[in-house]
Amino acid sequence: MKDVKTPVVKRSLFSWVLPGNITLQVLIVFIIMITVSTRVLPLEMQKRIVNEAIRLRKIDLLYLYCALYLGAVIFASGLKFLINILQTFISQRALANIRKELYHHILTLPLSFFRRTQPGMVVSSLISELTTSGNFVGMAIAVPVTNVLTLLAFAGYLFWLNPLLAAISVSIYPMVLFLIPLLQKRANNANKRRVDTARGLSSRIAETITGIHEVHGNGSYHIENKKYDTLVDRLFKIRIIWTLYVQGVKVVNNFFTNLSPFLIFLLGGYLAMTGRLELGALVAFISAQEKLYEPWKELIEFYQVYQDASTRYKRTMEYFDALPDYLLKPEDRKPYELEGSLEVKDLSFVTEDGIQLINDISFSLKPGEHLALVGFSGSGKSTLAQCLGQLYKYTGGHVLIGNREVSDLTKSDMVHNMGFVAQAPFIFNGTIEENLLYACSSVVEEDGDKRGDSMPDLDDMIEVLQQTGVFVDVLRFGLNAILVHDQHKDLVSHIIRVRENFQRDFGEELVDCVEFFDQDRYLYHSSVSENLAFGTPNRESFADKNLPHNKYFLEFLDEADLTRPLLSLGAELSKQTVDILGNLSPDKVFFEQSPISPDELDGYKQLVERLKEKKLHQLSAEDRAKLLELALRFIPGTHKMVGLPSILEELILEGRAMFTDKISTDDPGAISFFHMSDYIYSQTILNNILFGKTKTDRPEAQEKIDQSMIQLLIEEDFLETIVEIGMQFQVGSKGDRLSGGQRQKLAIARAFLKTPRILIMDEATSALDNKSQARIQNQLDTRWKGRSTVIAVVHRLDITKSYDRIAVLKAGKIIEMGTYDELIGRKGALYELVSGKK
Repeated sequence: MKDVKTPVVKRSLFSWVLPGNITLQVLIVFIIMITVSTRVLPLEMQKRIVNEAIRLRKIDLLYLYCALYLGAVIFASGLKFLINILQTFISQRALANIRKELYHHILTLPLSFFRRTQPGMVVSSLISELTTSGNFVGMAIAVPVTNVLTLLAFAGYLFWLNPLLAAISVSIYPMVLFLIPLLQKRANNANKRRVDTARGLSSRIAETITGIHEVHGNGSYHIENKKYDTLVDRLFKIRIIWTLYVQGVKVVNNFFTNLSPFLIFLLGGYLAMTGRLELGALVAFISAQEKLYEPWKELIEFYQVYQDASTRYKRTMEYFDALPDYLLKPEDRKPYELEGSLEVKDLSFVTEDGIQLINDISFSLKPGEHLALVGFSGSGKSTLAQCLGQLYKYTGGHVLIGNREVSDLTKSDMVHNMGFVAQAPFIFNGTIEENLLYACSSVVEEDGDKRGDSMPDLDDMIEVLQQTGVFVDVLRFGLNAILVHDQHKDLVSHIIRVRENFQRDFGEELVDCVEFFDQDRYLYHSSVSENLAFGTPNRESFADKNLPHNKYFLEFLDEADLTRPLLSLGAELSKQTVDILGNLSPDKVFFEQSPISPDELDGYKQLVERLKEKKLHQLSAEDRAKLLELALRFIPGTHKMVGLPSILEELILEGRAMFTDKISTDDPGAISFFHMSDYIYSQTILNNILFGKTKTDRPEAQEKIDQSMIQLLIEEDFLETIVEIGMQFQVGSKGDRLSGGQRQKLAIARAFLKTPRILIMDEATSALDNKSQARIQNQLDTRWKGRSTVIAVVHRLDITKSYDRIAVLKAGKIIEMGTYDELIGRKGALYELVSGKK
């Protein structure tokens, strides 16, 4: 008979101590026995040093006993360090195993559990609350064995030295053993309240942060602050009470253990003075008695750690002590390969609170049929879809897939045969590719195909990206990628070749849209600084914003006789902007043709006033820097308020050549120049191929550039490579670097890629625009009809026409079902919904 593994939530804290650690625990006990015997040796050496070496004035014995003393201390310290290493390894391994098993268990719990559980509580339990449990497992044997043996060894040595004094020394410990458990019991109760309150505080934080958009949208800071402050104040009081009891345990222990030396000094001193106890024996006794306190103290601390760990562990396991609704895997068979038929009989679902969400629902679907679920909000559409998909365990009736009861199927059976797209799909932190392959990877790993031979290939992934309309987004991510320097050499050489062909094939066609980089021409859609540098900076000091303050660059401008002409250009830009825009409202639209922004206008107004009184060379260094900064960011093709003087244009082109020669000699790595044969690693792949600046931001112009780019990538057999790069785009936490529509398209593509026999879509296109929704619906109608059974919760009634059947729900029941034409002809519920929609 197969052994049934005890669920992690049913295991005791001590069950983690020996399994997997027996060899190490035995080794620790062996080392402890050697360590304890070694720790007694220095006490005997103390006695002999006083009674023999010092009293008899024998220097050789002094050296011998001191050497033995030092050797014993060093050896014992080394063994103690070794014990700590083994103890730490055991504790950390146990902690890792507890976290793994509990996390694996939590993921299998029913969705209803997570409806009442905040993510913060789960995080707090796994990360914080279990830490002391792991620490306890590591010390469960090492600490008590070490300290009990040490206590016995030191106590035995005390009785060997003087039975009377030894009996007095140990007489206080029974009182300690009586008082400490009383205080510890109260500390445990306070600790339970502390754990529960801290867990609630974590949940409160997680809930508020998750809904932070609502807090900002409603300005409800004071409401959330009040909730949070109340919990913090409650935790503050509980922690004070808990800490007082914990410290009380330590105070009681310290009092009694410090009382023992007082008795020893009093009685031992009397015995030594009357000649009934040797002075060396008294010294050794006092040392041993002091060392007796150390293991006792550690035992008390160990007891407190155990109580704390036990409380946290029990509280955590009690909270997660729930069972999955379904078995995860079949025990003695492979997952079923089910046909796509679906039969629902008298289905009902009642929540744990007794609320009936669906009731007496019956229908059947043949393999490949498509069913649309419609109805008003709260009619039970999503609940029905989730019951069919085994996300909720229905409480009555039957659901048969391929003539097998869904409640009897394992999760593995469902994973192999069904795909599910939620209304608000979750995108995991990672790459687009990882999210796209998420559902397929689950099936492949369950089947044990570690090599991934059954995984979709690139062509399959590109196909579903195109079907769902996210292909262009992924392509854009790839084009906007920045390659790492000195890597992807083959890719870089290919991109340079594509760049050359792009200008050759589309240069004339895109002449009105793109100004390509040309060493011998002035770039009217680039700034003056970009024209001078004719490249991208690799050092922060050469960034455009820092050039007006870059000493090296300013010296170059002087050498190139460009300083004064640029100052004059800056002065002219200032005057024209102030004259034309000085009295207008600070609207960005008015400032589009000037390099001065609205918030800078007042500063330049004052500068223009100073220019009326002073010549350029009389201005302060700060004013000259402002004029120079303005001139350097002047873009003739955009800032048309002032024209670029032809003489200055020629000077800048000459200055470009001078700057290239000068910086290439003085600081070769400072700038990556725009050379047709060189890849610019600081720029995106798109910018490297384009190798120029767009002249306009009109959508039609950008569309023309994109189409030309895609056409060339296809001709160059380079499109798939860019898409592969795009699929490595990091989507961020919860996919927050993607738009809502992109996340939903990616989730649909994830389900499409899996090609399940049954596909459930719970308002899967609700975040998409009409064009994207039509694209998805067209895919369902053309590629999935007759191939997979589809159950879709639909929010747009106009797309239900193509479904084989439509089920209209109200108050958890199907009130009518049939084709679109049939239901509209009846002029029943669907007719009312459609009419109301119109």
